[in-house]
Amino acid sequence: MTKPREPLIFSMGLIVLGVAWLLNSFEVLPGVNWVWTLPLGILGLATLAIGGLNKVTVVIGPFLMIASVLSILRQPDRLSANHEIPLLMIVLGGLMLVSYLAPLAPPAWMLDQPKS
Repeated sequence: MTKPREPLIFSMGLIVLGVAWLLNSFEVLPGVNWVWTLPLGILGLATLAIGGLNKVTVVIGPFLMIASVLSILRQPDRLSANHEIPLLMIVLGGLMLVSYLAPLAPPAWMLDQPKS
């Protein structure tokens, strides 16, 4: 019998939010909102860990992680929003191209046929 994943995901989410809040309290990289950027990056990792490597997760996971890093760079004015948004568009397009060209299977939920 397998255990449900919901309690694991919820508890890990609380830990991530707690760490982000603590980073804000200690002013690690002042000016960075860790409550936003840390969960964004962790969500990207979780997408790959939970969903495995497939045509969807190879786009979503890395995109969220890169968005987190660019957000960290933008908040203390090391990167402007004028550069962040186009970079994210380029990254998304590149990841979609990788997904299209790579010999990866689509996720199972895309293969399920509706019952008639």
